[in-house]
Parts: sequence; structure tokens; C-alpha cells
Amino acid sequence: MRIQRNFLLAGGVALALGAALPAVALARIGTTAAPRPDTTASRVVASGGLSPRQLAGQRVIYSYSGLNPPASLISLIQNGEAAGVIFFGQNIASRTQIAAVIKRLEQADASPRNPVRAPLLLMTDQEGGEVRRLPGQPVLSEKQIGAKPLAQAKTLATQAGQGAAANLRGVGMNVNLAPVLDVYRKAEDFDDQFRRSYSKNPAVVSVLGVNMIKAQQAGGVAATAKHFPGLGAATANQDTDVGPVTLNLSLATIRSVDEAPFQAAIRAGVRLIMTSWAVYPSIQALPAGLSPKVVQGELRNRLRFTGVTITDALEAGALKAYGSTQNRALLAAKAGMDLILCSAQNVTQGQQALGALASAYSNGTLNRTAFLASVNRVIALRQARK
Repeated sequence: MRIQRNFLLAGGVALALGAALPAVALARIGTTAAPRPDTTASRVVASGGLSPRQLAGQRVIYSYSGLNPPASLISLIQNGEAAGVIFFGQNIASRTQIAAVIKRLEQADASPRNPVRAPLLLMTDQEGGEVRRLPGQPVLSEKQIGAKPLAQAKTLATQAGQGAAANLRGVGMNVNLAPVLDVYRKAEDFDDQFRRSYSKNPAVVSVLGVNMIKAQQAGGVAATAKHFPGLGAATANQDTDVGPVTLNLSLATIRSVDEAPFQAAIRAGVRLIMTSWAVYPSIQALPAGLSPKVVQGELRNRLRFTGVTITDALEAGALKAYGSTQNRALLAAKAGMDLILCSAQNVTQGQQALGALASAYSNGTLNRTAFLASVNRVIALRQARK
């Protein structure tokens, strides 16, 4: 996956380069009130209005290249057309440098032109082991943690969550795209080759994942469980970054093995869940993040997840057959994904997704009630980041 594989750091050492806030008004564009499936989102009051572009912006995560965010990204944030930003290795030269960048983004978010009075979602992948964006905690990989006796592993998973939260909060980030809850199958398969899975045992993955999630969120950083409904069965060469991946698993296996850790994470209150781009034919012949039967059927209806869903990298090779950035964003939104992760390190990608979502909202291509429900969930998550 691009947003993970791009994060691998040589020898586990980071490289130098490479009280609630006021509720925001949602919409007055002739729509019915959005459903509010959880109590946090229900506090987001629909009284006043955001433009279609501002509504669409609440569903887009941007990325950029280099050490300094471009003027185009600053302008989008100032105008309330961004939910947040994902940071890559090439964006970070030092902790001091990235902390200064984040302050600049926060200042843009405070612009009087921005009607969304809530913190940005400022995220990265800080899984531990080889997959880290910042130097420091968590140092151990999931594989190293899971290899220990369970009592010790639980302590280490908790410490990993605490360390990740302190590390990210220390520079101003508030969302971690971790932990991975995939249940790997064979040594050196897709997850195991980079030590990104706790165990072959879904019960162990569940327990350790929950410990990391709880500790991380207690430290003020929202956790993201990934990659739903699970990439653990992918072989070493099955990389959705590069091309399509199909996992021919029975529905019973998906539910009892791969989804089990996500069910535990949901019960533990995980704030975000990232879907995979693999196809699971026993559910639907579409990549998971474009599949209503995965997002709505399995995740929302069966597992009762009421938090924020986020796609994997929108530019992934697995989506070659699904056309442009605009079309991919629309298909993901139509499937029920809340946040569209535009991680090509080019602000234009996010702008293209934004334009497509805004147009589809305005012309009714996307269901407006469902659209506003996604906006409510995202803004509730943003308001909780403080």
C-alpha cells in the first residue's frame, strides 16, 4: 500500500528527509437534516450553512511534497475546504520543523473565512518498527510485540499506544493511521514481511490492538484500525499499491478471522477505520473501499461502527480500472466512505476530489442526507481533537 510502503525507514531509524469547540453550522441548501448515528455527531448542529465546496472539503485529506505546504493548501484550509493533512517523510526534516509547519496550518484553520471552527485532522502512520514517520516511539513492530508472552505483549502494546500518542502530540499531530489489525497467515506474506501484524491468531490481534487503541486515544490521538475487512491473507506479492488484489476467502472466514479484531476495536471505541482496496468476492466484486456491501453492510450494519471511515490511498494501483481521481472519490463516497485520502503528495489531487464531491452534492448525484451524515461524523471527530 502506498501510504504504508512509502513510510518504510531504513533500519527502523527515521530519515531526515524523505470543553468542546463551538458546533459548526452544516447546511441550508434545501436538504433534510442528516442522520446522526452517534451521540458525538448529534451535537453538531445544522443551523446556518456551508457551501457545497466547504461541505465537500470536510471529506478530503490532502498531502503535499517538500518541507513547506504550498499556498494552494493554505488557501483551501483558510476557506474551510479541508478536513486535514497527511504527512510523509519528505515533509519532515526535524521535529522542530514539522511542529512549525503544523502551527502554520493551525493558523490557516483559524482564518475568519473558515466557518468550520474545529481543529484540522493532522495525521501520519506511526505504527512502530519499520513503519514510522517520526523518530522515536513506538520503536517495536507489531510482530515484535506479538511474539512476546501475552501478558508482556499486552503491556508492550499499551506502551506503544502511549508512546505514539506522546510522540505525535509533541509535534501537534492528532490522528495516527495505526494500528494494523490484519491477521497474517504465513511468514513473510504481505503484512508479515514488514512485521506489521501482531499474530496469526485473531484473538491475540484483537487484545493487542485494543490495548494500543485505548492507550493512544487516552493520550489524545485518534487511532485508526486498518485495513478492513483485513489484508492478512494477502501474499507477499499481493500489493494494492501496485495493482488489483483479490482475496478469495469465504464469508465465514472473513467474519470469524479477519473482521474479529475490528469488532473488538469498535467495542473499544476506535475513532477511525481504514478500508483496504482488495476485492473480497464473497462480499462484493469491488475493492472494499468502493463496496457498499463492505462499508455499509459489514462495517456499519453488521459491526455497528458509528465512527469515521477513511479510504486507503486514492491513487493506489488497485484502482486502475476505476478511472480518474474524481471518479474514484465519487465511488468511495457513494459506497459510504467519510474521508477520502488523497496521498499522492500533490494538492491538485485533493482539489480534484473536492470538486467532484462538491458537484455531486449540488446536483444530487450523491445522496445529500448521507453526505451530511458523513460531514457530521468528520466534524464531530475534528471537534474532539483538542
